[in-house]
Parts: sequence; C-alpha cells; structure tokens
Amino acid sequence: MRLPPLAATVIAFVLAGGVSAIAGRTAVAVVEEVSVEQVRAALARQGHDWAKVQADGLQVILEGAAPTEAMRFRAISAAGGIVDASRVIDNMQVVEAETPPPPDFAIEILRNDSGVSLIGLIPAATDRAALIEMMEKAADGLPVADLLDVSDHPVPQAWPAALRYAGRALRTLPHSKLSVRPGRVRIEAISDSPEAQRKLEAELARLKPDTVRLALRISAPRPVITPFTARFVIDEDSARFDACSADTEAALRRITEAAAEAGAAGEIDCTLGLGVPSGQWGEAVSRGIAALAELGGGSITFSDADVSLVAAQGTEAEAFDRVAGRLENDLPDLFALEAVLPEAPEARPEGAPEFTATLSQDDGVRLSGRLPDQLANATVENFARARFGGDGLSMATRVTGGLPGDWSVRVLTGLDALSLLSEGRLTVGADRVALSGLTGRKTAEADIARLMADKLGQGASFDIDVSYREELDPIAGLPSPEECLRQIAFVTADTKITFDAGSASITAEARPVVDDIAEIVRRCPELEIEVAGYTDSQGRDEMNLELSQERADAVVEALRRARVPVAGFTPVGYGEADPIADNGTSEGREANRRIEFRLSGAQATEAEAAPDETAEGETPQENETARAEAEELDIDAPQVMDRPATGPRARPSDDE
Repeated sequence: MRLPPLAATVIAFVLAGGVSAIAGRTAVAVVEEVSVEQVRAALARQGHDWAKVQADGLQVILEGAAPTEAMRFRAISAAGGIVDASRVIDNMQVVEAETPPPPDFAIEILRNDSGVSLIGLIPAATDRAALIEMMEKAADGLPVADLLDVSDHPVPQAWPAALRYAGRALRTLPHSKLSVRPGRVRIEAISDSPEAQRKLEAELARLKPDTVRLALRISAPRPVITPFTARFVIDEDSARFDACSADTEAALRRITEAAAEAGAAGEIDCTLGLGVPSGQWGEAVSRGIAALAELGGGSITFSDADVSLVAAQGTEAEAFDRVAGRLENDLPDLFALEAVLPEAPEARPEGAPEFTATLSQDDGVRLSGRLPDQLANATVENFARARFGGDGLSMATRVTGGLPGDWSVRVLTGLDALSLLSEGRLTVGADRVALSGLTGRKTAEADIARLMADKLGQGASFDIDVSYREELDPIAGLPSPEECLRQIAFVTADTKITFDAGSASITAEARPVVDDIAEIVRRCPELEIEVAGYTDSQGRDEMNLELSQERADAVVEALRRARVPVAGFTPVGYGEADPIADNGTSEGREANRRIEFRLSGAQATEAEAAPDETAEGETPQENETARAEAEELDIDAPQVMDRPATGPRARPSDDE
C-alpha cells in the first residue's frame, strides 16, 4: 500500500526531528562530561581537591567548602579558564576562620626611687586611666611611665583581681618588680633587713585574694655585724649561744653542728652577716666550742679575731692548760687567744660595791648603788635620761670611793644593754655584770652579748638571761585591721564628725574625734579604709552626691594633716544612698548625715570571713556597714567612683 505523498513527507520530518533530538542530547551529555572532567582536572592541578564539580546542561556548578575566600576565588578562576566564565555557577562556601587565641596579657611593673614603669600588653577594655591612677596612689604620687600596648580581646576572668592585688602590693614595695598575668602575680623585691623581709612576706600573703596565685621572692641584704661576734656558754643549766654570727651557709652549718655536739638543744639562732675578719671563721668558732665542751663549762667569746676562753670556777689547771694550749695551736692564723682560769671566789665582804638598775613598764627606771664621783653620777643620770626618758627615772645612787677603775664603763655599758629590753634588771658587781629581763626584740640577746664583749673586753665576765616575748614585739603586737576599725567605731559611736551647714568644713567640736581617729591609725599601719560620706535626702541628688564626696575628702585631708599614713584611705561620696533612718524626721535626717569607716580590698574580704561580732558601742547597722567591702577601683570598665560633674548647685537645706 503506498502512502500518500503528504504523509510520507510528515513521517520523514518526524523521523528527522527525533534523530536530531537524540543527537543533541548526546552532544550535550558529551559536552557536560568533558567540561566536568576538564574542570576537575584543572582544580586538582591547583590543589583545590576540596571543590566538587557538577554539570547542569552547559553550566558547570562548583560546590564545597573553601578554606579561605582567596581559595574560593582561585577555584572560580581555574574553572573559568576551562569553560566560559558565564557557564560557571558558584555554590561554594567559605569555612569560617577560627578565632585566634587571645594574646598573653601581662604587665611588668618596675618601681624604684624615681618612679614606676608599666610595660606590657593589656586588654582594650581595661580602664587605662584608672590603672595609672591606681599605680600613682600606690607609689605615693611618684611619676608613672605608661609603656603599655592594648589588644582588642576579651578580658580574662582573673585579670582584674591580679591587677588590684598588684596595686595593693606596690604600696609596701619601694624597690620591686611585679609581673602580673591573669590570676598570677610574681613579686621580686629587696627589703632593708631580715625583720622587714618577714614583715613584708606576711603582709603580702595577707593581702592576697584566693583567686590570685602568688610567687614571692624578697631578698634581704645581710646585715653588717661590727664586731663579728660569737659567744657560747656552758653552765649548770644549759649549753647555749648568747650571740652567734656566721659569714656563709657552710660556716653556719659547721658552727651549729659543733654547738649541738657540745649540748646545745633546740633551734639555734645564728645570724648570717657581713664583716667577718677571716674566711676561716666557721672553723675557728667550731674549734673553740669543741674546746669549751672538753673543759665542761665556762664561756668562749669571739669578737672579730680576738678570742677569749674563760673556764668555769673549779676547772683543774692541768686540764685547762692542755685544752687552751691545743686550741691556741689549732686556731687559724689571725685569731689570737686569751685564756682565763678564774681563781676561787673569796667570800664576799660585807658592803661589797654594787650598782643596780631596774626597768619596768609601770615604774620606769630606778638606779641605785655606788658610783665613783659626782661626774660619774651626773654622766650616768644624763645617759639614763637619754636612753629611757626622764619622766620615770628615779636616782638612788651614792658617791663612794674604793671602786674598780672600770666601774663607770661597766655601768654605762650595762645601761646601754638594759635599754634593749622592755623590762629587766642590771647588776654590776666587783667581778661581773649580770643582765636579765624580757624583750620584744628577737636579736636582743645577741646584740647585748656583742655590746658587752666590745665595750668590756674579751676577758670580762658577764651573764645574760634574756627571754623574747611576742606580746612585747612592736610588730607582732600590732592590732589587726578589724580591731582598728572597731576602735574607730567606738570613738565615733557617741560623737559624730560634724560639718558646718551646707559645707565640707569640719566643725571645731568634731576636731577631738578626728584626733582620736588619727591616734588609732598611727597604731594601725597599712590600713585599707574607705571613708564614706552620706547626706540626707534634702536637696538635689547631684548636690548631695557632690557634698558627700567633699566631706569624705575633708576627713581624709584632716587625717593627712595630722601626719598619719593615709595611702590606703579612699574617700567616697554616696549622697543620700543607704539611709539608716527616716528622712521624714529631723532626727532621721541628722542620723543619715554621717561619715562611715569601713575596710576595703583584701582586708574587707578577711573581715567578712571572720566570725560575726558586734563591737562595743556599735549598732547592728553600723557593724554591718563596717564589715561591708568597699567598691574597689574597677579597672576593666569605666570608673564608677569618679565625682560627678558639677552644675548649678541648689541651695542646701536648712538641716544641711
């Protein structure tokens, strides 16, 4: 059957279209595959293995996570070099860059007599002006060189606490280096003496908050000992040092080991110092102690290179000569030995000469006994007045002849030694000097032995029986900050610090109260006190805040003029905040116009941790206020303690 010509034509066109469609699809597929392979190969050659390539018709789609924006752009350029750039579709993402770790924030604080230098890196959020102000206050107004850089990173958690502690520590360290890091403070300093070193270490440890780790290295220069002295005594009661000095740790060990072998018990206090006459000091002293132990009693005294061996009463002459001769040959060169074998004591005749001096805290000094002439009597009286003061001096001496030629020297030396005690008794006899008593000075016994050996000579006979009492130590006996605050609260409980109406001038009636507070502060060094000023609610808030600040400033200035240490005092005005009574009555307003003293800083933290005790004379509200911690200077945010800007001032109320 033959198809009509029209049908054959239509069928031919349909077949041709189908073949063309199939050919077109095949061509597109080939182009897609070739494009994808070429683009993948190009990306791989350039190291963009992270990029994925897909085709959608003639379009090439790039997907994947580019490490950086630059890598993403390079991948697009590489694909555009293979196919037409208009055919490249960018569906890539850029991996978010990880936040770099914060820098090592640290400050090196260097202080000397010329000022303070701050070197290091701090967070940008740190209040730089407040930091400099804190350092200036801590350094008593010395110039502060600001060599700090900043970094815009978050403030580490323990950074503010470390800076605040460094500021408090700097007040007590005139020559020091402080390294401050978040939560850590390292202090290197020099003290004037071992006693000052111990005091500084205790004070810095007390000020340290729990959130700060402290590395402390305080060095004390060795004292210069003149003369370089050691005195070892063996008697019926014990074997002991009256004075002990050493020049090196090795010499110290050798001396203490020799003393322990000779019978000395307990802890041996021997001072490391400068001024030794010979590098063989340790050998000489240890040999001398061993010789005295062989004798069984007596004393041996080293004063620089002079050595005095005094045997006990009753020592056999043969044994004494043998031991003294061996020691004289065994001592290193330069040391010279004087050996004394006391004669048997004679019965003390009736009326034997004697001089006594008694020192007590209640009755002062009483002198009695014999002196050789009127000049000696006047000299002893004047010397005693110079050493002990004239108010409690009682003279009961008499002039008589027949006294030894060195009698006046022994009396004056004994009085000089007695002045190192808090209370005691001096006895000067024909054959010896005896001193006994109590002291609050740990080195008193060694100082007395050194003084007597130097003034009376190596062969002099003297007895020292001195005991240290911590309660007499002027440093150990200082009241705690809490006790000082309770004393201030007691003197201000009945009599307030009052001001002239509408001003910051302290009234004449309040001056005795300020004087009482000044006397307390003198006995309480290193106090950290916030002096808080308050007003009643009369008048505008700005005026009240300004007036309260001025009154707090006036109190601190009055204490400064009274010549008391106020470096740790911070005046703060609170205006009408925290009323303690009703402002609706005149009595309440009078109560609200007040000055409060409270501990601040680490001392406030310690007070909060202490048992809750209400001091005598305080109301519960006053006690609560005294225990509250003052707001410290905020060094990681703008200051909140600045005085407000002054504007037109409203007229104070009549009550003010």
